[in-house]
Formats: sequence, C-alpha cells, structure tokens
Amino acid sequence: MSAIPLESGVESHAGADRGRAPASGTAEHRTDASPAAPLAPRARLLPALAAVYRAQLSRARVARIPLLFVATFQSIGIMILMRGVVDGGSEARAVVAGSSVLVVAFVALNLLAQYFGQLRAGGGLDHYATLPVPPASVVLGTAGAYASFTVPGTAVTAVFGCVLFGLPMAHLWVLAAVIPLAGAALAGLGAALGLLAPRQELATLFGQLGMSAALLLGVLPAGRMPGPIAYARDLLPSTYGVEAFARSFDARPDWGVVGLDLAVCAAVGAVSLAVAAWAYRRAAVR
Repeated sequence: MSAIPLESGVESHAGADRGRAPASGTAEHRTDASPAAPLAPRARLLPALAAVYRAQLSRARVARIPLLFVATFQSIGIMILMRGVVDGGSEARAVVAGSSVLVVAFVALNLLAQYFGQLRAGGGLDHYATLPVPPASVVLGTAGAYASFTVPGTAVTAVFGCVLFGLPMAHLWVLAAVIPLAGAALAGLGAALGLLAPRQELATLFGQLGMSAALLLGVLPAGRMPGPIAYARDLLPSTYGVEAFARSFDARPDWGVVGLDLAVCAAVGAVSLAVAAWAYRRAAVR
C-alpha cells in the first residue's frame, strides 16, 4: 500500500478549506443581511379610542361631577328667568332646547378648552405623543369622556323645562341623538380652541367666550335676534342640535327636517373634530 505524501495531504486539506470558505462567507453574508425584528403594530383607532375614553372617564369623574351640577343649575336658573318673559309657543320651545344644550356647551366646550390649554402649557401633550396611538383617538376619546358627563344634566334640564313651560315630553328620546352630535361638535371646537391658544389663559378665555356664545345664541329665541346676530347663530355648531330638539316639541314634528338638522350637526361635528385632531398634531410636534 503506497503512502500519501505529506505535501499532498496538506494541499488536500487546504483545498477542502478553500472549498468550505465560500459556504462560510455565504452564511455570514446571509446572517448580516437578515432583516431586523419587526416592530409592534401601531394601535388601531377604535381600540385606542376606547382606552383613552376609559382613562379620561375615570380620571375626570371626581373633578367634573361638581361642575356638572353647576352647569345644570345654571341652565335651570336661566329657564326660570326666561319664564317671566316667555309664556309659551315657539319661544318656549327654543328656550328649553337651548338651555338643555347649554349643559353640553359648558362641559364639552368650556371645560375641554381649559383642559387642553392646561395640558399644552404643562407639557402633558408630550406624554400622549409618546404613546403609539393615533392623534384622533386622543381627541375623540377625551371629547367623548367629557361629553358623557352631560347626559344626566341635559336630561334633568329638559324635563324641568317641559314641566316649567308645559311642553310635551313624548319625544324627549330625541336627546339620545342631540347629546352625542352636539357634544361632538362642541367638544371638537373646545379642543381646537385649547390646543391652538398660545397661552393657557387665552384657552380659558376662548372657552368662556364660546360658552357665552352658546348661551346668547342658543337660548334666546331666534325670532327676536337682529339679522347679523342670526347669521352668527347659524355658524355655532350646537345651533342645529338646538333646532332639532326644539322641533320635536311640535304636536306633529316634521321628522324630515329634524333629521336634516341632526345630519348638519353631525357634519359640523366631524369637521370640528378633524380640526381638533389637526390642532393636536400641530401642538404635539412643537
């Protein structure tokens, strides 16, 4: 049996190493080029909205309930004062509808403008900006939580007004549509005012002015307003909710017109919430 020369064995091993080198290089190249681990998916709108809504509802429950009583008593007091001026008819319907929606304006517009103004001034928007949630969910969830506090006060005000002015209560179920639609429109406006105001004090001022506009333009009968003020009334988001609720007190309500008013209120609410979401993005990146 012939022996294998040493040089031949070395060359054989070297050739084998050279043969394995490309495979090793290919493996290293494959390892380096492998994609990084995928990031967690971004939270969807509806689950994020529900989470923000629950958090805001539990956070603001204790602080906002006393203010809700203030808003309710304020609206009831306005109706008692107007009782000495208005006897009945369309004017009474306008007073009761406007006073009921005023509770929504006090909480959804005034308090929400103050809250977002304070949140922006105190750096609280930085916390929300770090969360993997869409900006619209923060605005919608907060607005929905604030609007939810208006339900009992608005119902109590409407029932008291019907008793005070002798109006029928058969169609008070219309409030189930008026409260969320008018609340969304006013909450979007309040959030936008609070986020766009350069200072916290101005956000509070804008919120107070907005509530005063809802008081003057919503509670006072439209037939007694001068022409220019009547046009300004049409620009107020809650006006169409007031009109829809006031028409429901008729003996035979025109539900087509009521539905049209509610549709306009919904459209205005969608626009105001979109503006509030844009204002949130603008304020969060600064």
